[in-house]
Amino acid sequence: MSTVIYPSPIFGPIHSRRLGVSLGINLMPADGKICTFDCIYCECGLNAQRRPALPRPTREEVAGALEAKLKQMAVEGLLPDVLTFAGNGEPTLHPDFAAIIGDTICLRDRYAPKARISVLSNSTAAHRPDVRNALMRVDNNILKLDTVDPGYINLVNRPACRFNVDDVVSTLKSYEGHLIIQTMFMKGSTGGVSVDNTGEEYVGPWLDKVVEIAPREVMIYTIDRETPDHGLKKATRDELDAIRDRVIAAGIPCTASY
Repeated sequence: MSTVIYPSPIFGPIHSRRLGVSLGINLMPADGKICTFDCIYCECGLNAQRRPALPRPTREEVAGALEAKLKQMAVEGLLPDVLTFAGNGEPTLHPDFAAIIGDTICLRDRYAPKARISVLSNSTAAHRPDVRNALMRVDNNILKLDTVDPGYINLVNRPACRFNVDDVVSTLKSYEGHLIIQTMFMKGSTGGVSVDNTGEEYVGPWLDKVVEIAPREVMIYTIDRETPDHGLKKATRDELDAIRDRVIAAGIPCTASY
């Protein structure tokens, strides 16, 4: 199974391990990836290998395609559990992200009022006022925090922008609980260097910051699809369960996806 580039602006529905029947909304080009991270585990591949030639979909194209798909699903009697902003990169980079969120809320209310709106973001734009205001309007504001170790971030997430983890933690705290933290745990190595973040060296400091941020929920998961770096391995069920239980013991709901 190879890395994947998603259709744009709508894809699916697919079954999400964490969210249920999910209709995807991809604000990035259909032929490549635009992201402020270049994660070695990204199912869409590495940035340099996925440079797009097509533009991002416009606000109007997103709304039109979403409305058409929701109408079709309503006729078929299979409305989604969730409308998920994900796909080929970081959704909050779209220049009309806030307006698109507003359009999506209106269309959800009209055609699929029971569906939740989720945004999967790597947190790099979460400090921007327009992005923050938009994320405060969605049901599931899912923000990434794989670790609080700067060396690990540079090795694995490989930010393509200025990234200071202490600033990110402060930003996540500013959401005052209206967020879900999403964290990837894995094992293996890259370039001969271990990427195992399941041990106390990484879990303890991460958990301390999670408690400080006080999110509504935490979602932990591991590799599920082929990764561009083939030295990576899944964390085990027992390892994820142990981390999950520590989060729950700290008073925060947590799920683990294997």
